[in-house]
Amino acid sequence: MDTIPKGLRADVLLLGSGSSRERRLLVGGRSDWSDQTVVAVDIEPRHNPDVVWDLDTTPWPFDDNCAEEIHAYEILEHLGKQGDAASFFRHFYECWRILKPDGHLAATCPSWNSQWAWGDPGHTRVLTIGSLSFLSQQIYKDDIGKTTMSDYRSMWRGDFEKVAAQEAKERFAFVLRAIKPVRS
Repeated sequence: MDTIPKGLRADVLLLGSGSSRERRLLVGGRSDWSDQTVVAVDIEPRHNPDVVWDLDTTPWPFDDNCAEEIHAYEILEHLGKQGDAASFFRHFYECWRILKPDGHLAATCPSWNSQWAWGDPGHTRVLTIGSLSFLSQQIYKDDIGKTTMSDYRSMWRGDFEKVAAQEAKERFAFVLRAIKPVRS
């Protein structure tokens, strides 16, 4: 694992990027990385990431509130295990922790009904629009006791607001905004 200099700052963390540095989802109207500092993170050194790191190992080697955006394309389905709520919340907490207040997590993964959701031998988790509900403190307040939603607030300390989510035949894409106090 690489040693990350304390105080490393990046506008964008690109997680599990492989060899690609393509921006697949628009956040803030930006269609490319030209005006942003991007730090690519991947487990595989041959992809030449800026940081070699196994994202299943937490905490991730970045300071709190250090990035405006995290882009995670086709990586979240490789982290943790389906049914392991602790790892689900641990990975999303790392994203929340690293993002600045009002920062965005933009992600894609196979749709639940894609042949690749479970067809890829490295996929260990499926995410759906429903999965995102468990990342919003407001949804817990609104729905607990009124729906069959489980209460994971003892495990989930972060808070995200869903900005956008789209499930298509093959791909699930979403953007979340980190809800956290602004510190002066």
